[in-house]
Amino acid sequence: MGRMDGKVALITGAARGQGRSHALRLAEEGADIIAVDICDHIGSVPFTMGTSDQLAETAKMVENLDRRIVTCVADVRDSEQLKSAVEQGLSELGHLDVVCANAGIASMGNTWDLTDEQWQDVIDVNLTGVWRTIKAVIPTLIEQGTGGSIIITSSMAGIMGLGGIAHYTASKHAVIGLMRSLVNEVSQYKIRVNTVNPTTVNTDMIQNDAFYSYVGASNAEEMGAFFQSLNALPVPWVEAVDISNAVLFLASDESRYVTGLTLWVDAGLGTKVGQG
Repeated sequence: MGRMDGKVALITGAARGQGRSHALRLAEEGADIIAVDICDHIGSVPFTMGTSDQLAETAKMVENLDRRIVTCVADVRDSEQLKSAVEQGLSELGHLDVVCANAGIASMGNTWDLTDEQWQDVIDVNLTGVWRTIKAVIPTLIEQGTGGSIIITSSMAGIMGLGGIAHYTASKHAVIGLMRSLVNEVSQYKIRVNTVNPTTVNTDMIQNDAFYSYVGASNAEEMGAFFQSLNALPVPWVEAVDISNAVLFLASDESRYVTGLTLWVDAGLGTKVGQG
């Protein structure tokens, strides 16, 4: 018996990185998956984004776990595309239990140097995209009458004020406020809403030249030394599966009375810098 047997989970940003990891971890525990990704590039993002081939690879990996998966190319900035993805997933899998609003992007620059495009793209994906995702799924969760779990990917940047990424920091603070409002709106329907707040995660979002430059490093080793100096535990970053294990807890019935939580998976970062 798996911890997610009989459940269906929708995950945005599922082509790679944390989204793919969440899909695999939930599938390992018995969930069927609706995997959503833009499979395209956004111009202001200074690193490569997920592709249709990577989304197909996510699907193959889930199927190798003997679970069903529906893949949908959809942009979280587009409500109609999200609505279509939800409808497609429901038509093939029948119901929905868990929603991981995970899709996110980043770019770097001092607040006054950010372009209008950089600011708007990050807010549109990281904040408004989360709202659009929730808007697309809540009617189904309410109509089903069986409750559900919504898990929003925030960040320790949603707890702390980090320089050089003010738009990202603002978006990750804002989704915590969104989560808290939702708790007061949907708890009557037995729908739980939480955020997961990672420290730096070892994915393509940080393993690129633009991010190395942002922290004053020339390679992954130098960047790792910088981030290890910030974490209380002696690690430079966590792996995507570490966040997926937290997502699994929040998705499963083990957390059936947990709602309104910001779950830090931060290697002690927040406490070390005085946020605990």
